[in-house]
Amino acid sequence: MINSTHDSTMNSWVGSANHPETDFPIQNLPYVYFDRSGADGDGGIGVLIGDAVLDLTRCREDGLFASEELGDVAWTLQKGAAVSNLFDLDQETLSAFRRRLVALLRDDCDEPTRKIVERNLISASDVRFDIPCEIGDYTDFYCSIFHATNVGTLFRPDNPLLPNYSWVPIGYHGRASSIVVSGTDVVRPRGQGRPDPEAPPVFGPSRRLDYEMEVGFYVGKGNDLGETIPIGNAEEHIFGLCLVNDWSARDVQGWEYQPLGPFLGKSFATSISPAVVTMEALAPFRVPAFERSEDQPGPLPYLSHDENEESGGIDIKLDVLISSQKMRNEGIGPHLVSRSNLKDLYWTIGQMLTHHASNGCNLQTGDLIATGTVSGKDKSERGCLLEMTFGGKEPIELPSGEERKFLEDFDEVILRGFCKRDGFRRIGFGECRGVVLPAK
Repeated sequence: MINSTHDSTMNSWVGSANHPETDFPIQNLPYVYFDRSGADGDGGIGVLIGDAVLDLTRCREDGLFASEELGDVAWTLQKGAAVSNLFDLDQETLSAFRRRLVALLRDDCDEPTRKIVERNLISASDVRFDIPCEIGDYTDFYCSIFHATNVGTLFRPDNPLLPNYSWVPIGYHGRASSIVVSGTDVVRPRGQGRPDPEAPPVFGPSRRLDYEMEVGFYVGKGNDLGETIPIGNAEEHIFGLCLVNDWSARDVQGWEYQPLGPFLGKSFATSISPAVVTMEALAPFRVPAFERSEDQPGPLPYLSHDENEESGGIDIKLDVLISSQKMRNEGIGPHLVSRSNLKDLYWTIGQMLTHHASNGCNLQTGDLIATGTVSGKDKSERGCLLEMTFGGKEPIELPSGEERKFLEDFDEVILRGFCKRDGFRRIGFGECRGVVLPAK
């Protein structure tokens, strides 16, 4: 629910948090896991505020969370603890903790308390961010009907959407061990493909390497094996969101995916942004679920709920930028390739989670679930190069004069996401970056 922590008139004594274009004003406060760069390796759970990180473990040691109401939170903030220690807490406790963080960082915080908080504030440039928790399982969905239609048109022009798409959220089980944090280089994968349909397949570096603009969400409370999660309770099991780049070797994927779906064309790397933006921070940006046309069926009863229809979507603007090595050498800034929006997904994140558990699958705290490529109806809203270049037939042009059908070595892909609405402060997700290195 929207509450006092979303007040747009509220400012922080951390000056950088008050800049109108910051991703991390006091109204956001996403969680991160960090290490103190070049120091003693000490780190743990923090929150982002402006251009700084507040060390929550040291705040706990200084007694800033010493109240009965925050007892469960303080226990989770042990040295070296993962952010997922917070995921399993109930919403009432998490909301109380958010209110306490706001009180500590608000510009009317008393001077003695502020001095204690200030000594636990570190410049974000002086720390190294890591994956916020150990991700036990990773599932990737395929929930943009525009993406599915565009890709289907490439291979089945007369029948782009398969019959099940309008009825069931499609997904596959990804590789959790190859999830990497933003800033990690991605080595071009080798794999088997068949560029010439009249010749045998070949093995070598992927020649059709692509990005996918996605959003991920972390499972908070899990469910027992054999139990389900009703759609009306789904968001009680979602802690927060991040950005996801589901790197894809399209030539490998296209050859291997039938009949069992993605495998080595996806499992070589998945990049995520380090910040976990909570569901409470996103409350002002909720919108109705995707409005289906008259010829599209409504969801089956187990995926249908009034609250999900009214506010199951989230208005998050998603940008993809590319920076080539030549652009960087010539001092040319990253080029905006596309801007899409999470609200255009055919299935909501609540429906994804409910469907995932509908067969009794036991989701666990810290699991990551991604939406699949987020695309809109216009060409400028296509979330991957496969769509943007129509399978490589319509290259995009970069400001340096270079063309791209697919990614080249040393290209950097930058994903950004932010929410903006009249009457509320802009909040963002930071960046999800990765540079492509040559195949080994």
